[in-house]
Amino acid sequence: MVQAQPQLKTFADFLTHAETADGYYELTYGELVEMPPESYDNLRRALRLYDAFKALVEAERVCPQRLAIAMPGQPKNRYPDPTVLRPEHPDQMRSLGQAAITLEMAPPLLVAEVVSPGAENHRRDYYEKRNQYEWRGIGEYWILDPVVGQVTVLSLTAQGYNEVIFTGEMVVESPAFPAWSLTAEAMLALG
Repeated sequence: MVQAQPQLKTFADFLTHAETADGYYELTYGELVEMPPESYDNLRRALRLYDAFKALVEAERVCPQRLAIAMPGQPKNRYPDPTVLRPEHPDQMRSLGQAAITLEMAPPLLVAEVVSPGAENHRRDYYEKRNQYEWRGIGEYWILDPVVGQVTVLSLTAQGYNEVIFTGEMVVESPAFPAWSLTAEAMLALG
């Protein structure tokens, strides 16, 4: 017997289903698309960012991977690795009962993505997610790309995202986090 997949139209529908789902999914045109597990190396890079951000803001305002963020367009949600929250987000998520940022909540301060190898992953992180994060009003979007050896910092302005690329021993500069002191090389390293 084949079980029909539930028809989900909204982020609220998705959150209701996510409470009982195994794994992580993006809701795209009413269909659940399972997200593959992160590579070990990219997980280590994301955790290094998580630790570095905890030195700059309260630990409860830094979420590692798998925080669901509602998005305009398709898919209806994304899971950045990691996310820096606004001060009100932890209490809002406690009230919601889930680790999720709805469209009714203010956007996170910053999201970061570690690019996995492959043309599809490159396109998704550099174009699709960039557009959705900009539309969502997320103040900063960082793209860590170990394949090309660069960190791209996208800062939201009235005209859209302003892009600055950092490589090697350049200290990554963040308008939202001026005390950030890691170099691009340190952020991309595995050791």
